[in-house]
Amino acid sequence: MSRNADHANLKQRVVTAFQRHVANPVLRRVPLQTVLETTGRTSGLPRRTPIGGRRVGDAFWLVSEYGEKSHYIRNIKADPSVRVRIRGRWHEGTAHLLPDDDPIARLRTLPRMNSAAVRVLGAELLTVRVDLRG
Repeated sequence: MSRNADHANLKQRVVTAFQRHVANPVLRRVPLQTVLETTGRTSGLPRRTPIGGRRVGDAFWLVSEYGEKSHYIRNIKADPSVRVRIRGRWHEGTAHLLPDDDPIARLRTLPRMNSAAVRVLGAELLTVRVDLRG
């Protein structure tokens, strides 16, 4: 493995550990924080991940900072039925992974603070569209 790949893997492990053990438990409880709920691919239990993104009509758009390495992306691949909490209200939907979408261009259409963090911290960016029902 190259030095850059080693650095990227270490960066992902550090950021993911911080998110999983420090940031996510706090942010999940913030009533207006946007949260994506997937079904655990092994456990079958609901898994809630604070996310950034934007609703456009009947779709919610986000960019995963670690693409297919993200646990919530792996859960979506196993079961694309999800829920998204937007402004305190839950919406059911179906998630679609869009590897052909330009994630950098997509980030320009999403909230600035989250998009900046995804660009700085992320690698292997992947666009996700959730088609919302109701």
